[in-house]
Amino acid sequence: MSFAGKRMLVAGAGVSGVAVAQILQKKGALVTLQDTKTLDELGDRVGSLQQQGIKLALGQQNEILVNDFDYIVVSPGISIYSPLVLAAEQQGVEVISEVEVAYRLCPAPILAITGTNGKTTTTTLVGEMAKTTGKRVVVGGNIGKALSLEVEDVTDKDLVVAEISSFQLEGARTFRPVVAAVLNVTPDHLDRHKTMKNYMAMKSRIFTNQSSQDYVVANYDDPLVRNMMNKAVSQVVYFSRKTELAQGVFLKGDMITIAWKNKAYPVCSIHTLRIIGSHNVENALAACGVAFFAGVAVSDMATVLGRFEGVEHRIERVATVRQVTYYNDSKATNPESSIKALEAFRGHVILLAGGRDKHTDLTEFMKLVKEKVDCLILIGEAGDRFAQAAREHQVEHIERADSMAAAVQMAHNLAQSHQVVLLSPACASYDMFKNYEERGRVFKELVHRLSS
Repeated sequence: MSFAGKRMLVAGAGVSGVAVAQILQKKGALVTLQDTKTLDELGDRVGSLQQQGIKLALGQQNEILVNDFDYIVVSPGISIYSPLVLAAEQQGVEVISEVEVAYRLCPAPILAITGTNGKTTTTTLVGEMAKTTGKRVVVGGNIGKALSLEVEDVTDKDLVVAEISSFQLEGARTFRPVVAAVLNVTPDHLDRHKTMKNYMAMKSRIFTNQSSQDYVVANYDDPLVRNMMNKAVSQVVYFSRKTELAQGVFLKGDMITIAWKNKAYPVCSIHTLRIIGSHNVENALAACGVAFFAGVAVSDMATVLGRFEGVEHRIERVATVRQVTYYNDSKATNPESSIKALEAFRGHVILLAGGRDKHTDLTEFMKLVKEKVDCLILIGEAGDRFAQAAREHQVEHIERADSMAAAVQMAHNLAQSHQVVLLSPACASYDMFKNYEERGRVFKELVHRLSS
């Protein structure tokens, strides 16, 4: 569709907000970028937008009247429960997300992946598999650049692979990928979504606009995901690590297998995977399902899986120092994700955890900490609650550190050759870092200093 001449208020001057404001301005929209921060706080990157014809409305914005606009475009950081969004809805002004804008501007088919955990690994895998078709492939969304920026010059001959978060789906209205994937659903972001019902409803938006000609790849082993599929009009393709399915993607022995329309396609043995952990087997199964319906040859899926070494910040091997290997799992921003990381190791883990507390349940996480962790080193705002939960589960060795540097040094002093050191925080990063990427890179820099 065309946004030319439309009056657009973009709420939130973060990475995706700035990107979508620039794209809309190029498309002929009349764009105002709003943020509660001042220009001094946002810096030159935002100030330069005025030279491009984008109006700025910064600081407290009592003078902004939402009915002066045709659309409100919300960045992922802006909740649908914010006063601005609620006012827009009361005035009948359509509120859409940056991802929705990207979809309305994108002529290429979209493959979209969501889930509480595993999105980045699966999206990256699908992107690599899709490249084997010979098509131009762009990857974006909740990974890399904003999706609206990635699709700026794509054609209908190209292919778009998108990682989509629940925040991005809040403002999705017509978003319709030709293949969608729902990897798993566990409690996360409940400080924003309030209830699991709301959270699942947001996740469901990735497939609710699909038709019977489209596909949704879903985790058969997750009962919440299976329940969500009751709403699907598209063709449901299950994947399973635990059950041999009559149709779908599953393990036949140790062989990843795709069964569809009475034909079976062996892909490869899970022992050829270079990414560790049972959760990564699930990611590989899901990626094969998405890639299959995007036209990727099975032999090319096997080739990609055999060479893929994972993504940064997800059980990423950093270095071995004094016969102790250090792993960066900074992307584990919830207990479920950290559980999957711990399950990838046999035991004898020195675990660095903590950060901005999402107040998720810690019961299952601490049970596994008790089983596999020799020492739990806690940092950040969540430290007190995590320490209390650890004591309640009889975790014997708990330490506190006031910085990442102190935590890494403490782990280094404690670690023996039979142990591994794992950063897997089970928390957001915003108490000490800009994002999980910065947290992971600081951890890696500290480890490399140990090795030097």
